[in-house]
Amino acid sequence: MPPKHTQSRKGRKRKGKDIDEIHDDLKPKKATKLLNQEVDLDLPGEGQFYCIECVRHFADAPTLSLHQKSKLHKQQLRRLKEVPYTIAEAEAAGGVGVVPFIKNLTPAEVTRINKNTRTQKMDEYST
Repeated sequence: MPPKHTQSRKGRKRKGKDIDEIHDDLKPKKATKLLNQEVDLDLPGEGQFYCIECVRHFADAPTLSLHQKSKLHKQQLRRLKEVPYTIAEAEAAGGVGVVPFIKNLTPAEVTRINKNTRTQKMDEYST
């Protein structure tokens, strides 16, 4: 009997690409490059049958089409529908530039507010 409360071993041997890297691969220029790869005898199907969304090579076209109907592929497509975080959102989450991000101000207003908050913080530290 297998031990209880252990991690499943059904995962991959090596970690694949992160979601933001896959989003970059889905851009038209990179996507055409990935779909039209050169023949590589070390890859399954000589590298000609590739699923960009799941970052997987397949042995032949029927296997690729079967994969595209699978639950794992559909789940990955749902994950990819979410827009990746931008740098501005990440900074807002960290507390840097929160006000401009929330109010969606113009760039001139953003720089004005940032200068004001910096001077206010400097005044607070000096007193």
